[in-house]
Amino acid sequence: MPHIGLFTLVVRNYDEAITFYTQKVGFDLIEDTDMGGGKRWVIVAPKGAKETRVLLAEASNEGQSNAIGNQTGGRVGFFLNTDDFARDHARMVEAGVTFLEEPRYEPYGTVAVFEDLYGNKWDLLELKP
Repeated sequence: MPHIGLFTLVVRNYDEAITFYTQKVGFDLIEDTDMGGGKRWVIVAPKGAKETRVLLAEASNEGQSNAIGNQTGGRVGFFLNTDDFARDHARMVEAGVTFLEEPRYEPYGTVAVFEDLYGNKWDLLELKP
């Protein structure tokens, strides 16, 4: 069955984005390959992820730079599922991730919105079984 392999986040700087996603959010750096001309192929993913990964793409023009931090028009655009919300929320808060709200307990699970270093909004989400 087809699946989403990668999605792109436009970033200001490869290294600062790698640091944020690996040291604060807790992702693994899967690949960082020099493509020449200042371009790199940088992939991060949640620990243990088998399919969907994030391609960090440094902005290369004004239009791309203008999209940094607002890639979904201010809406939550990315969803990080966890099997232990309390554990991951506490770890991320300790690492300095900014949560925009206290955890909420919804019919579908436990959720809280956080933002990445550029302001893109993510849900940390533990779905109910």
